[in-house]
Amino acid sequence: MIRQTMTAILRVINTVCLLALVLVFALPFIWMVSTSLKTLPETMIFPPRWIPTDPVWQNYADAWNTGPFLRYFTNSIIIAGGILILQMLTIIPASYAFARYRFAGSSFLFGIVMVTLMIPAQLIFLPVYLELSAFKLLNTHLGLILPFASSAFGIFMLRQAFMQISDELIEAARLDQAAEWKIILRIMVPLVKPVLVTFALFSFIAHWNDYFWPLVMTTNETARTLPLGIAKIREVEGVATWNVLMAGNLILVTPILIVFFLSQRQIIKAFVYNGVK
Repeated sequence: MIRQTMTAILRVINTVCLLALVLVFALPFIWMVSTSLKTLPETMIFPPRWIPTDPVWQNYADAWNTGPFLRYFTNSIIIAGGILILQMLTIIPASYAFARYRFAGSSFLFGIVMVTLMIPAQLIFLPVYLELSAFKLLNTHLGLILPFASSAFGIFMLRQAFMQISDELIEAARLDQAAEWKIILRIMVPLVKPVLVTFALFSFIAHWNDYFWPLVMTTNETARTLPLGIAKIREVEGVATWNVLMAGNLILVTPILIVFFLSQRQIIKAFVYNGVK
């Protein structure tokens, strides 16, 4: 009886702690949604109100009409999607090579890949900017995609997953005279699908929300993305329109939430991934 009582108490404490943790992370989002539905005077009230007196849905239309938001949205899709496609084309064969082949200098080359994780983007943006400028790629989608055509984090993450796959599977495929590209696409990739989906989500979120590179690499509206468009809402006629700004932020974050909810099962699988036993 004592043991059962203690187990029940621990479960209750665990549930309360988890709910408190969820609330801490959810409160900023809840506040953003609440503010996006308020009038401007309501955003200035102290103490603040969590529930708007009369929800103002017009804030979303005002945010969308502050600039060419459809162009910003399309640019974000093209750039984030293009980066993800190129990264998949480069990190999968690179990870397979580092995980399954031992050649002269392999450890050294992998060490160089890991070192690039420690270099902030702000340190290398100038030479990248000058190089793209020399090739006349500023203010283009390609200019925003090419600097991120590969990912050191993705290579590391996928290499670790490939190393957990049984050697017997690969040897059996080679005995059946399967080409290396068939081994990668038909055996390796399906087995590490949760890891790939997790990396894809991380990459998509990072480049969808990226503000620094589009700001540096663009000087007009041709290839600018949603984060730059949201920044333009900040002040209208010298007054910070927080309600319209929060509506714009909600437009920005909605695609990310949709992608997350569609891929959450694969993300959970990736964190409990133990390889083939």
